[in-house]
Formats: sequence, C-alpha cells, structure tokens
Amino acid sequence: MRGRRFTGRDARRRSKRVSIRRNVMNLSLPVLLSSLFQRLVAIVDIFLVGGLGAAAIAATGLGQLLVFVTMTVFWGLATGTTVVIAHLWGAGQRREARRAAFAATLACAVMTVLASALGWAFGEHLAAFLGARHEVLALATGYIKLVFLYLAFTTGLNILSAIMHGTGDTRTPMTAILLVNVLHVAIAWPLIYGRLGLPRLGVTGAAFAINASEAVGFLYLLAQALRRRYLRAGRPDGELFRRIWRVGWPVALERIAHQGGQLFYSKFIIGFGTAAYAAHQIGVSIESLSFMPGAGMGIAAATLMGQALGARKIRRARVSHGEALRLAVIVMGGMALLFIALPGPLIGFFTRDPAVIERGIVFLRLVAFAQVPLALSFVYAGSLRGAGDTFYVFLVTLGVMWGVRVFLSWIAADWLHLTLYAVWGVFVIDWYVRAAAFWWRYRRRDLHGVTI
Repeated sequence: MRGRRFTGRDARRRSKRVSIRRNVMNLSLPVLLSSLFQRLVAIVDIFLVGGLGAAAIAATGLGQLLVFVTMTVFWGLATGTTVVIAHLWGAGQRREARRAAFAATLACAVMTVLASALGWAFGEHLAAFLGARHEVLALATGYIKLVFLYLAFTTGLNILSAIMHGTGDTRTPMTAILLVNVLHVAIAWPLIYGRLGLPRLGVTGAAFAINASEAVGFLYLLAQALRRRYLRAGRPDGELFRRIWRVGWPVALERIAHQGGQLFYSKFIIGFGTAAYAAHQIGVSIESLSFMPGAGMGIAAATLMGQALGARKIRRARVSHGEALRLAVIVMGGMALLFIALPGPLIGFFTRDPAVIERGIVFLRLVAFAQVPLALSFVYAGSLRGAGDTFYVFLVTLGVMWGVRVFLSWIAADWLHLTLYAVWGVFVIDWYVRAAAFWWRYRRRDLHGVTI
C-alpha cells in the first residue's frame, strides 16, 4: 500500500514537472522567437549594408551600439514592469497589474523624450570619442540621428512587450516583432541600394527602414494591449511605480554598467582597425543568435518565478528554474558546436572581405566556449530578478564587466600589446566568472517570504 502511494505521488510529481516544462516552453519559445526576430532587425541591417564595404558595416554596428547603450534604462524599467506585473498577476490582483502597466507606460514616455534629445545632440560626438575613423563617422552620423529621432517606437515596443510578458502572454509580442521584421526587410533593401524606384540612401536607408517598421509594430502592440485589457488608463499610481522602480533601477544600472563596458571594450577592438571591428560586429551579430535561447529562457524564468512566488508556490518556482536552465544549456551547447564546426561559412554569409573573414572565424571559435556559461548566466540572473534580487545581479555585472572584461582588455591591448585574439579571449573569461557568481547566489537564496 505504501509502495502504491509512493508510486502515485511520484507519478504526480513527474506529471507536474512535465506540466511546468510545457509551461516553460510555451512562455520561452515565443520570447526566444521575439528576441531572435528583434535581433534580426539589427543583423539584417549589417547583412544588407555589407555590400557597401567594411566602413558601412562598422558605421551601422556603431550606431546600433549607441542605441543599445541608450536602451539600458528602458530595459531596467521593462524588467521591473515584468516582475511586478507577474507577482500581481500570479496573486490574482489583475486590476492593480493594469494600473502598474499604465504607470510604467507613462514613465517610459517621459524618459524617451529625454533620451531622444540627448542621442540626437551627442550621438555623433560619442561615436567620435570611441575612435571611429573619418570614413566610419561620416556614414554613422545620419544613421544615429534618425534612430534617435524616432526612438519612441523602439521604447514603446519594449515596454508593451514587458507588460505582456508579466501577464504570461508572450505570443502577442512575438507576432509584433515578426511583423516588424517582414516590413523591415521589405523596406531596407530598396532604400539602401536604390531599388524599386526609391532613392539610394545607403546606411541612412537602413535607419529609415528600422523606424518605419517599428512604428507599425508599436501601434499593433498598443492596440492589442488596450483590446485585451493589459493596460488601463487612469490616474498614475505612484506606489505601483515605486514598486516597479525598486526592482528596475538595479537592472538599469546593470545595463548601464554592461553597455558602458561594451563601449570601452569596443574602443579596444576599434583600435585594431576597421577590418577588426567589422569582423567583431559580424561575429557579435551571429553569436547573438545563439544567446537568444538563453535570453528567452531567462525571461521565462523571471516570469514564472515571479508568478509562482506571487502565488506562494516555492517548489513550482524551483522546478520552473531547473527546466529553463536545462533547455537553455541544451540549445546553446548545440550552437557552440556549430560555431566550432562552421565559422567560415557563417562569416562569409555577411562579407567577402578576406581580412574580415579571417578574423571573424577566430572570434566565433573563441565565443563557442562561452555559450554554456552564457546559458547559465541568463537563466540564473532571470530567476534572481524574478525573486526581486536585481541589486545583486547589478553588482556582479558591474564588477565583472569592469573588473574583468574592461580591465583585462586594457592590460592585454594597451599594456602588454597583445593581439586582437587575446582581447577577444577576455570575453570568454567574463562569462565564466558571471555564471559562477549567479550560481552561488541562487544556491544560497531563500525564496520563502519574498515580497516585491
């Protein structure tokens, strides 16, 4: 009798684990595809301008980097929004969740006005500070000004997606980003090269295509958010916004620390020449496809952790984390093997410049060894954020980005005068240290009594 009871209980646990695994997949797969499609906008631009030469690739990549840096504060707001709404949604407090969504949307609008003005005024100067050479800077200036002028569509997509992720709806943002990609491809190619009767705008044409396609995606998400009642207009709730910002400001600082470090790290790469930075940008674009599964699982882990803790289901939170971690490692481990086996064809898809291809092959083989620690970092950090432990994630990111990546790159490039490949190798060390730090914290984290 005891054996049958144990077997039945064991079967129920297995069934529950399968249910949670399915839930992780249902949440993370649309997020994965959304992240992939969103990243494809940038990758398609790099691919399309590749026919204009290495300077065009470097200029487009530099403009994209400045936008990513600017988005750091908005990603903090988005993460805080997702976590707070997930807790409220899991606790059945739907009305408060809608009010939190409206408060976050208003904050996003105010922040966007300021960010657009600063980017328009100082983006070109920052590109010059990073060491962009004359031919790169001349191409990058128009791109930078245009993407900052219409930044509201980018930030609007970001905050509306975050609201929907908190409710557990990851399919609608995926549909919006897919729509953005289809429109972007249809518009970018003729604008860059002057096809179908349109003017030849080069790198600037890529910026026009991003702005137009993201405008359509934003309007679609806004309509869906209102129709499905994820968002409720009314008097702004200061207390709910403070809850969002308590979770979000460490994420904003984390992103600032990360992207600021990326800027300095890119400065070391640019110092090796245009071909080196073009190879770096192409390699990062390809490598970003591999960490999308990890990023998707990280968002799923944060959402499921938040909803489970909001409902006071601690074991479900732990199991959800484990399933997200397992899936991320499997997928990103497979991508690592691909980077080791086929780096040449992957780089050659973007450019025919032999100097760029030669350097890009080494980059992809190096970052292949970072894929598993990347998977661990994304999921552990996502679960910690879902539990509200965003300040620790910020401290790790700050310490590792500046104390490992930037500092060791400076030692390698400016002090020891080592090769480009040594500076790229620092990237791999960075992610092993982060993975270890996030793993240690999660193992010691008490999820009982967590409040947001």
